[in-house]
Amino acid sequence: MAQLLRVQNFTVSRDGYGAGKGQSLERPFGHADPRELMAWALATASFPGRTGPGGSRGLDDYFTRDFAHGIGAEIMGRNKFGPQRGPWQDHEWRGWWGEEPPFHTPVFVMTHHVRPSFTLSDTTFSFVDADPATVLEQARAAAGGLDVRLGGGASVVRQFLDADLVDTLHVAVAPVELGAGSRLWTSPDELLDRFHREVVPSPSGVTHHLFWRR
Repeated sequence: MAQLLRVQNFTVSRDGYGAGKGQSLERPFGHADPRELMAWALATASFPGRTGPGGSRGLDDYFTRDFAHGIGAEIMGRNKFGPQRGPWQDHEWRGWWGEEPPFHTPVFVMTHHVRPSFTLSDTTFSFVDADPATVLEQARAAAGGLDVRLGGGASVVRQFLDADLVDTLHVAVAPVELGAGSRLWTSPDELLDRFHREVVPSPSGVTHHLFWRR
């Protein structure tokens, strides 16, 4: 079977932004509050790192629980790895994710400023300056026959959409508006020329948009 490139659990505001403006080390989502944007996933029983009992079940929990299923590698943009721009100033700082990153696969970070690869726990980060098709080829080779997740941010997802490389997308639209930031779309209808879509509302208030290639 073909290895798919999948966008999973990518959350945007009602006006299409995946993150706000003014992103920094202290505010990875900029002026957006991630507790509002990601409330649907944070509340689930299967959210990684949950320390207490409880949490919701149902549709939102299914998507959260399915996040790692069948995934052998991830592609992300540099801004998802960390807030720096330009040449790397500190190779000792190794991303937002701590010593136990949630990926558990090879991760390919797209950047114009390549740095040496490194491994944290069972996740290896490699830094690649290449076009989307080339990065996808590398990720598929590392994925051991499994699918590749396109993790974001919004600008990276758009690059792969524009290159017609994405096979499936799951986008959760949260009931908040940001007004500015990193935008995935003006309207999800923009993708209907290339994708089928089903829209499933959740009791949590988000609306899940599921796209697959025509």
